[in-house]
Amino acid sequence: ITCPGVQLKDKKELYLSVFVLGQYHKTECVPAVFPLFFQERLVFEKEFANIVDPGDLVKLLEFDTAVLELIQLVPPVGKVLATYEENTRDFLFPDPKLTHGHRGLQREVLMKRSPSFTGIAPKLRFSTICLISDSLLVLGRSHIQ
Repeated sequence: ITCPGVQLKDKKELYLSVFVLGQYHKTECVPAVFPLFFQERLVFEKEFANIVDPGDLVKLLEFDTAVLELIQLVPPVGKVLATYEENTRDFLFPDPKLTHGHRGLQREVLMKRSPSFTGIAPKLRFSTICLISDSLLVLGRSHIQ
């Protein structure tokens, strides 16, 4: 996360909170000095029962929202400095013109600043990789096809 020229008044550590496919993960904490480097891989797995048509999966992902929050460990519960929200379909499968770099995986987006965050909006650089597999239900157990 970059934010040129911005220095945080509070020196408490920060982390990135990620909510995708109904699951929440957070990164390790980093010092409160821009640029922030989160060199982590967060894995989200989800089974969609009763989805046969890929078009149905696309529609389902369009109604789900991915939320990323930059949070500083300011007591009592932490302070949200910036957020990024996008429907899960576009988050996982961005338009080709929005990607660049190796195999089009790198993305850069501007986060929305919270009212308490002074300075310019932070820029978030990240990549997503998605693996979709079919499975058959055989006697209540899932087998990869």
